[in-house]
Amino acid sequence: MAKTRLYIVRHGKTMFNTIGRAQGWSDTPLTAEGERGIYELGLGLKEARISFKEAFTSDSGRTVQTLEIILEACQQEFIPHTRDKRIREWCFGSLDGAYNGELFGGVLPRIFKKDIKDLTYQEIADGIQQVDTAGWAESWETIKERIWLGFLAIADKVESDGRGNAIIVSHGMTIATLMWLIDPKTPKGLALDNGSVSVVTYENGAFTIEKIGDMSYRKEGRRLLEEGEYEN
Repeated sequence: MAKTRLYIVRHGKTMFNTIGRAQGWSDTPLTAEGERGIYELGLGLKEARISFKEAFTSDSGRTVQTLEIILEACQQEFIPHTRDKRIREWCFGSLDGAYNGELFGGVLPRIFKKDIKDLTYQEIADGIQQVDTAGWAESWETIKERIWLGFLAIADKVESDGRGNAIIVSHGMTIATLMWLIDPKTPKGLALDNGSVSVVTYENGAFTIEKIGDMSYRKEGRRLLEEGEYEN
């Protein structure tokens, strides 16, 4: 019997990613480089002959744009697509748009007197709330509950629809948080690349991690382009 398997993609490289700004709930489109990288990913998935029954994204434009490019490249653009705001990126409140170096390399380390790599997810969330002057940043309890319930609902839907593969496009910190919630031994602060694929299976109400941050599909797609198998 087929398993429920979720292919969870970090969206393509955006304008804010390129200039090193925290995106959060703000949104910028993919750059030309970002679009090419996701096209590579779609070609790699096609070459691997991975077919999807359903597609899911957050409600952010950058994830929807990413999904459209993937599905067109692997010729699966007609599968059902659902947007779910629960799998959005973390909300940085008034710090949305701040430079990553100042937020993660300056503000948070100054609050806790330790390097960002040594902070727990709860400390990061608490620190962002502490310095958010607008009062928009989410608590750690809110973040982990919405992420968990969002991905759980997706997995339950795929399973109830007969199992199989689903493709999900989400965000770097959101995916890293999910991996940690599934297995707390997962290293914190995962630096997931744009267009990376993390794979989890779902069975008997439980997730199992198969891969985190896999770039092999993108690399294969890049090889195909460079060898002239497809037009860029």
